[in-house]
Amino acid sequence: MSMPIAECALRLLEEEHPIDDYKGRVPRWCTGCGDNAILAAVQRLCRDEQLAPEKTVFVSGIGCSSRFPHYMNTYGFHGLHGRAMPVAQGIKMRRPDLHVFVVTGDGDCCSIGTAHWIHALRYNMNMTVLMHDNGIYGLTKNQASPTSPQGLKSKTTPSGTLLEPINPVSVSLGIRNASFVAQAVDWIPDMLYDIIEAAFHHKGFSFVRILQRCPEFLPGRFDEWVKDPSRMLLLNHDDGVKVRPELGKVYQNLEQHDPSDRNRAREIASTYHPMPVGVLYRNQEMPCYEDLRKPDRLYTPDVIKSVLEKEFDQFTIHPAA
Repeated sequence: MSMPIAECALRLLEEEHPIDDYKGRVPRWCTGCGDNAILAAVQRLCRDEQLAPEKTVFVSGIGCSSRFPHYMNTYGFHGLHGRAMPVAQGIKMRRPDLHVFVVTGDGDCCSIGTAHWIHALRYNMNMTVLMHDNGIYGLTKNQASPTSPQGLKSKTTPSGTLLEPINPVSVSLGIRNASFVAQAVDWIPDMLYDIIEAAFHHKGFSFVRILQRCPEFLPGRFDEWVKDPSRMLLLNHDDGVKVRPELGKVYQNLEQHDPSDRNRAREIASTYHPMPVGVLYRNQEMPCYEDLRKPDRLYTPDVIKSVLEKEFDQFTIHPAA
């Protein structure tokens, strides 16, 4: 029997999720922290894509950025330091029907979590990874991270860091199986949203490095790029992200970059003057690991319930007849 039009419209209205449906606890990040802009972009994406909260998972490790799952009204897993990737991979392998996001920081991802990050790129499982990069350990109050600028004085490097910082985008582009690599900044919110949206729609492991400001421990680090639009390089392409016309009036340093050109992507990634923003590389032909090794059966709610009941039945104490 067909459903009356009025009832159908009412059901659609009831199922629509406003942005408040994705808001969890009140964020405790510092005023001016770039994490706030990233959270706003992600909540907007969830609203625009109408992602069912019960079908969406945010996985994190440890750090300021890794408090992200607490601020989303979805499923979340706040894991151990550097271990967000394998947790997310396990979720995606058993529940490929879920929308899986990983939120990690420069210390979480590029230090103790480096091996997991590299192999996650190799496996190319279908998930969206947002790496918040402020170049400092903020949660533990001012220690140098792998992406800290050379010479930075911190609690762990009182005389200044000796080594050049790691470039997460260049490293990612060095992995053969990488399928989506992008870079965003928190102070251009429209591009930030568009890049995260493109990453979400890509089938495969989408790695987005987001340069974000830390007003508490690295104030002013990105000031020269924030204050001078000519120091930014916006990447424009139909297969990546198209720069909005209003942004093009402010950020006039544009490049028509084809994301399929890995060699050019590596060249772009190696520079900070100007700083590139956009999709550097995209390969939609790279197979996903969960498709290569499909589980025998999907772990649907009914299957999970039946397995749990079977286990519980082993310990059921039946009343005496």
